[in-house]
Amino acid sequence: MERKKPDNQMRLEFLSKSSNESFARATVAAFASQLDPTLEVLADIKTAVSEAVTNAIIHGYGTSCGIVHIECEIKGRDLTVIIRDNGKGISNIEEARTPLYTGMPESERSGMGFTVMETFMDEIEVESVPGVGTSIYLTKHIPE
Repeated sequence: MERKKPDNQMRLEFLSKSSNESFARATVAAFASQLDPTLEVLADIKTAVSEAVTNAIIHGYGTSCGIVHIECEIKGRDLTVIIRDNGKGISNIEEARTPLYTGMPESERSGMGFTVMETFMDEIEVESVPGVGTSIYLTKHIPE
């Protein structure tokens, strides 16, 4: 099956520092704005991106510093945001996607990151290999 080429795309890389999370949100929102989404849809996208980037920083890299990669593609009225890290990976994706599950029970994490992403986006796909990293694919259909 031939993959449809995107109408537009962008790539971004930054250090896995919590201070860069707002930069990631703003950049993805600026890219998405060419589809003229409502403020509510834009807020949904920003919230999901925040959760995915925070997961990459906190769970992917922990106390070490790495690179968070973001790719955005627009195909028609669909925005896909791919957030990747080369961190520790997720050993059990199904368990990690369970509401209230946290891999860091000693911290003050709520375990709702994937639930939030699923709530605000139309599709979410997670690929992960322990010791290699994680990729999260977030897709939002932007109505006319």
